Formats: sequence, C-alpha cells, structure tokens
Amino acid sequence: MTDIAMIEAAQARLDGHVRVTPLLSSPFLDEIAGRRVFVKPECLQHTGSFKFRGAWSAISALSPEVRARGVIAFSSGNHAQGVALAAKLHGIASVIVMPSDAPRIKIENTRAYGAEVVLYDRQTENRDEIGATLSRERGLTLIKPFDEPLVIAGQATSGLEIAAQAKELGLDKGEVLVPVSGGGLLSGVALALQARAPGFVVRPCEPEGFDDVARSLASGKIERNAALSGSICDAILAPQPGDVTFPILSKLCGPGLVVSEDEVLHAMALAFNRLKIVVEPGGAVGLAAALFHGDQLGDTVIAICSGGNVDADLFKQALDLHPI
Repeated sequence: MTDIAMIEAAQARLDGHVRVTPLLSSPFLDEIAGRRVFVKPECLQHTGSFKFRGAWSAISALSPEVRARGVIAFSSGNHAQGVALAAKLHGIASVIVMPSDAPRIKIENTRAYGAEVVLYDRQTENRDEIGATLSRERGLTLIKPFDEPLVIAGQATSGLEIAAQAKELGLDKGEVLVPVSGGGLLSGVALALQARAPGFVVRPCEPEGFDDVARSLASGKIERNAALSGSICDAILAPQPGDVTFPILSKLCGPGLVVSEDEVLHAMALAFNRLKIVVEPGGAVGLAAALFHGDQLGDTVIAICSGGNVDADLFKQALDLHPI
C-alpha cells in the first residue's frame, strides 16, 4: 500500500525530471465562484497531464534488467503519453493499447513519443486481455494507469506540492477538487495531504453519467458506470474505481461532485481567458465544480486541472459557446 515514505521516495526519483506546477488564481474566477479559487495546472506538466508523474515513478523503480525488456500500458491517452515519454527518456521500448475513439491528438502524440500504439474498440474488445497477451508474448512489464502503488506514489507528488504551496500562501484548510477516473491521482493527493496538510479535504469530481466514484463513496461499495463512452471527458471514463484506490478514497475523501458537460466547456473557456491555460474536458471538471457548485463548497478551494490534451475543434467549441 502506498504511504508517505513511498511518496517521498517517488518525489526524490522525480526530482529534476518533473515540472513543479504552480498555483494560479484570478479575481475574475473568485467573483464567479463566490470564494477563493486556486488552480493547479497539471496541464502544464510534461506530456500535458499529471500522468507523467506516475509513469516516471513506476518505470524508474523497475530493476535495470526488467526495465530493459520494455513496458506496456493501456490508456485513452494521458497515461499513454506519460508512459511513452518516460520510457523514451529511459531508453526502453513501450507498447500502448489505446481505444480507437481516443482524441486524435492523444494517439498522434503517443506515437510521436516513440511508442507502438495498438488500437482497440472499447465497446467490443477487452483492453486487459489485449495487454495481457502482448505482455506475455513480448516480456513487457505492465504499467497500470491507477491501480498500482508506485503510480499512485508518483501522482501523489502533486499533493506534496500543493501542501508546500498552500503553506507559502498561508492556507491551512480548504477543499482540493480533483478530476477522477480510476482514482490514482485522487488517492495519491489524499494520502499526501493527510500527511502534510491535514486541514484540506479532497473531493472527487466527475461528469454527469460517469459518476461512479461519487456513487461508490455514497454507497460504501464499488459502483460501475452503465456506459463506457459517450462523454467529452474522455480522459476520466474508467468504468469503476480501482480495487487498490477505492479503500483509500473511502477513508480519506469527502463527497463527490458531479458537473454537466456545459459547465465543463464553460470552465475550459474561463481557464483560457482568465488564466491563459488550455485544459481538456476531463481535466476541467474540478474547476467546473469550483466555479458552478459553490453551494457544496467552503470558502477556499484548490482545483487541479489534470490535463490539457484536447483536440482543436472541441476546444474551439468551448470558446465559441462561452465567449467573454
């Protein structure tokens, strides 16, 4: 199980390889939200998302002999790119199993980082079976997207940064709003803040129709989404919380927040116009919750914008629908 010692060890391995992302703010966003809103832009991380943290953490912890054989991962795009770049920087091969309906930019970027991309139909094919077969045939090590302690430890380093940055700002309590799919980032941030800034409560954020984590926390057991696709928030459409992550979420997280697609698009436009950052739909659900669900929040919130890998047409749609 991931603990603060493992998280600090991951931080040491990531030192010099990962970007320390800042906390941003805007009086315009504070006015809309009716409270203080800080934004941690993991969209500025290498490969455009927090996923590089977990990928580097896991790959760098492998023995040289195992690492040399290469790695495999399955992902809709952000974990794919993180693993592909981390593998490239380690000088090893990577194979990435991706859904065929993933955004074009994510597929193209993953290939550009040097990975072999294997596409599958998420409605009719099982990515776990595909990955298991390729791993067995080629001797590759599977880097799981969230249900892996070393990956969780890597994602948790963003939580360590939040704790230090909040202290510098004189903040000792509030809510941290985290986009969630399988729960790797959410559980990691929750563990880091429990150890370093216990006054902060971590809240999972999801799009309507794909709120498995919110429902799971409410019921006390793992709940599954009825659909596997059909949301613009492609980066956070895991069918259910992870077996490793859910016990952490159950212990440490506050109630989930659920936002609409229009709120997500509005948050993307506001992030661009007021903070000058590009955020993808799945990465914007926390900011959408901060801006438009204040009745469920306290006076100070930190929203993680977890990724920025969005196709130009969809980003333009957000800007056109919600101009200044």
